[in-house]
Amino acid sequence: MVEILFHYADRTLKKCPDQGKIQVMEQHFQDMVPVIVDYCLLLQRTDLLFGQIYDKLSENSVAKGIFLECLEPYILSDKLRGMTAQVMKDLLLHYQDNNLMEDMEACIVHMDITSLDLQQIVLLCWENHLYDAMIYVYNSGMNDFISPMEKLFKVIAPPLNAGKSLTDEKVVMGNKLLVYISCCLAGRAYPLGDIPEDLVPLVKNQVFEFLIRLHSAEASADEEVYPYVRTLLHFDTREFLNVLALTFEDFKNDKQAVEYQQRIVDILLKVMVENSDFTPSQVGCLFTFLARQLAKPNNTLFVNRTLFDQVLEFLCSPDDDSRHSERQQVLLELLQAGGIVQFEENRLIPMAEKAEFYQICEFMYEREHLYDKIIDCYLRDPVRKEEVFNYIHNILSMPGYSAEEKQSVWQKAMKHAEELLLLSPSKAADLIATHFNDQIEGIIKNLQDQFLLFQFLRSLLDPREGINQEMLQISPCVTEQFIELLCHYSPDEVLETLQILDFYRLEETIQITQKYLLHEASSYLLEKKGDVQGAFQVMLEQLRSKLLKLTREAEESTEPHLLKDIEETLVKTIALCQRNSHSLNQQQREALWFPLLEAMMSPQKLSSSTVFSQYSESLKSLTMQVLNNMAAFIALPSILQRILQDPVYGRGKLGEIQGLVLGMLDTFNYEQTLLETTTNLLNHDLHWSLCNLRASITRGLNPKQDYCCICLQQYKRRQETADEIIVFSCGHLYHSLCLLSKECGIETKGQTRWTCYKCNSSNKGGKPNENFSELKKGNAASVAQSSSESLLDSQQIQAFDQLCRLYRGTSRLALLTELSQTRGGEKHGLLNVAQGDPALNSVFQNKNFQLHLTPPPLLDE
Repeated sequence: MVEILFHYADRTLKKCPDQGKIQVMEQHFQDMVPVIVDYCLLLQRTDLLFGQIYDKLSENSVAKGIFLECLEPYILSDKLRGMTAQVMKDLLLHYQDNNLMEDMEACIVHMDITSLDLQQIVLLCWENHLYDAMIYVYNSGMNDFISPMEKLFKVIAPPLNAGKSLTDEKVVMGNKLLVYISCCLAGRAYPLGDIPEDLVPLVKNQVFEFLIRLHSAEASADEEVYPYVRTLLHFDTREFLNVLALTFEDFKNDKQAVEYQQRIVDILLKVMVENSDFTPSQVGCLFTFLARQLAKPNNTLFVNRTLFDQVLEFLCSPDDDSRHSERQQVLLELLQAGGIVQFEENRLIPMAEKAEFYQICEFMYEREHLYDKIIDCYLRDPVRKEEVFNYIHNILSMPGYSAEEKQSVWQKAMKHAEELLLLSPSKAADLIATHFNDQIEGIIKNLQDQFLLFQFLRSLLDPREGINQEMLQISPCVTEQFIELLCHYSPDEVLETLQILDFYRLEETIQITQKYLLHEASSYLLEKKGDVQGAFQVMLEQLRSKLLKLTREAEESTEPHLLKDIEETLVKTIALCQRNSHSLNQQQREALWFPLLEAMMSPQKLSSSTVFSQYSESLKSLTMQVLNNMAAFIALPSILQRILQDPVYGRGKLGEIQGLVLGMLDTFNYEQTLLETTTNLLNHDLHWSLCNLRASITRGLNPKQDYCCICLQQYKRRQETADEIIVFSCGHLYHSLCLLSKECGIETKGQTRWTCYKCNSSNKGGKPNENFSELKKGNAASVAQSSSESLLDSQQIQAFDQLCRLYRGTSRLALLTELSQTRGGEKHGLLNVAQGDPALNSVFQNKNFQLHLTPPPLLDE
């Protein structure tokens, strides 16, 4: 195999194309070189791979580069961990020259690099920001776990101590530093693998000793104490404390580790509590961390309780309005983490109330089951005010609370009912309708603010607000009170609201709308009451007043607005008349329509006025609208008679209404023409239908064969004089005696009703006498459909049979009968038909059975 590998390597170099593009050479070596590497590793002959074969391939620069790159997958899969110093050096230079630094870092952390120039690799990794590889080289190559931290701290500490923000690159370094410290304290190698077991205690001690150093190695005179802890706290307080918390989880009965734990806690307190550089959130993170450690059952830490009191005073400082929500959230996390045992409750609640930490108060009241006091916390908290509705609803509706607790919450909510309504009338109405249904009228009486009462009642009673009206138990006077407030505060919405409201009395509501002069609403209620005439009079008076106003203010600028207003009122009045005219007699209809017509015509009597003439055309158009609509309910002669009886027009002034009369006549002529045209069209259609029906009924029947379809004898050859010939519309021909023999005739009232034997047989696919018996029994499944006997005559039944047969094809029974029949004991019927026997030309000469192989007609292009 070794000899074959050498021959293959020589062939790889000799067969390389000397000319052409560099891509051709690369493709050649990419196909050949990986095979050599693969077989060398399979044979476990890395000495050959990095010795003679590497020397051969190094003669060609392209082959050398391909060889080095194809090592990467074996390195990453840990199939190749060691190589000679020369190959490793060439590999690093090749990756560096081709700017493949990330790939090089991935390879370094998988390799044994003890035989290399470690200082050179460290310098290479640092210059190219390969921090993972640098840490790996220090750890694996030199068993040095402290130098990587020192190098990273030197970069990120100065800007953090100066209060500056870090660049993205330095943030990456800080995150890697935190992860590296976490791995070392947990006994894991960075970035992958595990630290040798014999080194784990040593590494933990070294890292702890490094973190709690009083000063760094090259400390300046003004350096603060514990620089490394301080730097990590400034970089990311929460994550650094999380790293320590995970580390403390692994400490079990280790005296040295417990000492380190207490030591680092004391340092954290000293650094953060005695220094004002940290925000309340950072200080809170520390004490939350401490509270969680102290709350553990096997806790061995000691923390002075006075420090917790100092933190409480620091977080609840009423003089500091900055970071209010942040300080409250920090204290809440501290309490939830178990810090509650470190505080005196009778001191904590007053301080929280003074600092307006209402979430802290809620937390404390929740522990003591003082749910009614939590309502005050919500109402005072400007951020969570509207959450009080959900809180009250949950307490009153969810299980798990005692009756006394629910009662206290109910009473507190009733006490603050007005405040809840001011906060959100709609949400308060929903809450009251659900839990305080029997107290609604009491709440209404106690409300002094009328507008607030109006908002509450609208949210409560208007179905569009979404509250189920069936669950409300209120008297009609409450609804009427809401209607009155609606008339006062929002009169434009009264009519629309009345149309969807329930539970109000008509008489009282009519008085309210009349009090506020809401005429359309009054008209609607009167009509709903059944007083159509009263409703009409209200609308008519409105129309008259607007017309009178128009005649008085013709010269003012409000004229267009008045005309539009008159038109809207007229349309509503006409609609009122139309809705009710169907249920009224002629006299009652005239009592509606004629006063309306008179009201519209009265201003036109002033048409001689030059001022009024400018909008007389608009009024004439509106009057014609009245005439056109009333013509559907009032006879035209009555309308003309009423117009001519008018005293004004009875004295020779008909010319003034000439336009109205002509318009009515035009309408009459149009409707008369429309009626005549429609009648002519209907008569024409009826005539056409009757002609077609008559033609189909009187059309002669054309037999398809000249023989009886039962006995197969030509009807001309039969000698019986009493025998009749029966022809059906389907084209089948029978002797009457043959049909009678097959029971295809029924005597009805002295007449014989015949049924086609073949169609009847093929429809049922069975014996004819069976179908006939079903027909006599009135079975609806028979061919003639006995359910229609009283409706169809014999011709129509035959036509129906013919239609069914056309869509079914040739009778299978007839076909089988003729195929099985022989003549003279010699030949089958098919042969006789071929010889031209006329007695047997039944099925096979049927036009529905024969093939029509005619060519398609020629089309003229």
